[in-house]
Amino acid sequence: MYVIGLTGNIATGKSTVARILADLGALVIDADRVAHATMRPGTAVWEEIRRAFGPDILLPDGRIDRRRLGEIVFRDPGALSLLEQIVHPAVRRVLRRRLQRLRRGPNPPRVVVIEAIKLLEGGLRPLCDQVWLVVAPREVQIERLVRTRSLTPEQAAVRIDAQPPVEPKLREADVVIRNDGTLADLERQVREAWAKLPGDR
Repeated sequence: MYVIGLTGNIATGKSTVARILADLGALVIDADRVAHATMRPGTAVWEEIRRAFGPDILLPDGRIDRRRLGEIVFRDPGALSLLEQIVHPAVRRVLRRRLQRLRRGPNPPRVVVIEAIKLLEGGLRPLCDQVWLVVAPREVQIERLVRTRSLTPEQAAVRIDAQPPVEPKLREADVVIRNDGTLADLERQVREAWAKLPGDR
C-alpha cells in the first residue's frame, strides 16, 4: 500500500486533484473531514476548543460554528496556532489508526491519498511515501475563494495570508502540480505523476 500526502494552500485545487486520483483508483482520505469528526460535540477536542475560544463559537445545537471560528483564527496567528495544537494530534492519531486498519485488511488499497492542507505542519509527513503539492498563483486563489465560498476579495486575501508560505513546502514536495491552466492540463500532470508511482496499480 503506497501513501501519497496531497497538500497545498487554500484554493489551489487539492480537492480537484484528489478527485482525479480517486478516478485513477486511489482511496482518498480527506483530513479536513477527519478534523471535523474530532470536533463533534462531546468529544475531547470539542471541549478543548470550547474552553479555549469560549461559548460564543458554538451554534445553538452545540456544534462548533466553523465560520465564526475561522474568522477568529484567520485573523490571529496565535489563535490559529492554539487551534492547531488542539486538533492536529487528534487527526494524526485517527489517520495512523485508519492506515493501520487498511494495511491489515484483506484487500488493502494499492494507493491511499491523504488530502490535507496542513499535511506538513500537522506532522503527517511520516505517514506518507510521497508528498504531492498543488500550487496556484495568488490571484487565482483569490478568484476561486470569491467564486466558491462567497467571500469578498479582502476576506479571501486574509485567509490566503494566514497560510504558511509555499516555499518550504516546495522543498519538501516530491511532486509539484501547477494548477494555473485548464482542467485538461491539470489532469495531464496528475496522470503523468501517477504513472511514475512504484508498483502495480
